[in-house]
Amino acid sequence: MTARDSGRTTTIWRDGELVPWADANIHVMSHVVHYGSSVFEGVRCYETPEGPAIFRLRDHMRRLLDSCRIYRIPMRHSLEALQQACIDTVAANGLRHCYLRPVVVRTGEQMGVLPTGVPVETFVIAWRWGAYLGHDALEQGVDVCVSSWRRAAPDSFPALAKAGGNYLNSQLTKMEARGDGYTEGITLDSFGFVSEGSGENLFLVRDGVLYTPGLGAGILNGITRDSVVRLAVDLGYEVREQTIPREMLYLADELFFTGTAAELTPIRSVDRVEVGAGGPGPITRALQAEFLGIARGTIADRHGWLTRVALPADVPEPVTAGR
Repeated sequence: MTARDSGRTTTIWRDGELVPWADANIHVMSHVVHYGSSVFEGVRCYETPEGPAIFRLRDHMRRLLDSCRIYRIPMRHSLEALQQACIDTVAANGLRHCYLRPVVVRTGEQMGVLPTGVPVETFVIAWRWGAYLGHDALEQGVDVCVSSWRRAAPDSFPALAKAGGNYLNSQLTKMEARGDGYTEGITLDSFGFVSEGSGENLFLVRDGVLYTPGLGAGILNGITRDSVVRLAVDLGYEVREQTIPREMLYLADELFFTGTAAELTPIRSVDRVEVGAGGPGPITRALQAEFLGIARGTIADRHGWLTRVALPADVPEPVTAGR
């Protein structure tokens, strides 16, 4: 399998240096390997008519710093330096579109859960990644289930931190869903109310109103979620952030996931109960078109969400097929 086939690129940013992919290693005794002590981001860079552009880069890097603060992980790179690291990684790999994974990890070579004095390293990885939930997911929607796994209670794991260890719960949710024949699982919070997917936020439409769980439901404060809320207001829709009981999933006119990887993915059934007419609804379609249009540069970036990347002159122009 080639690097292109696997999604691999050639260069990774490591604490201020661009290093070859194969050299971006950590030791097996690293704290993160044993105790899950990492925080990370998922960021998309889109191909636009004006060249590659990273979507909401500053907001993603701010959340990365927030995650470090919550988990008491010392960070020596500024917000501006982290943004530039992402830009440099895209340019160094000559990419017109990609998924970026900035990740901060506790490394070192010692044992023990207490991370006092443990070294911290920061990486930015560029990855070639298409539709997260499948090739046809954005167009046709996905079939999901309500998971038997709950999101952690608010006094256990901090859900507002995008931390590696938090995603053990997501892995269980995803594996259970796939094992039962679904694309994805929807989790409930510790009180039994709707939370989110294994790696996506959730929106519900009923009688033209959008509903989404609040931050107290054990969800990640998603940047795509925030984008969709703003776009919904732009388009004249009412948005309510509130507690959502499970049964509302079965009564929804429309449902959809949001996330950097998932983008805006319609949900066509929950627990084999069709959502609406069993396909993406008009509000979902309108928001998806607006979101992807801005991200891909075909609709004006009225919110200032795109950060342009200048590629080296020797990067070939994209090949477009004629009619």
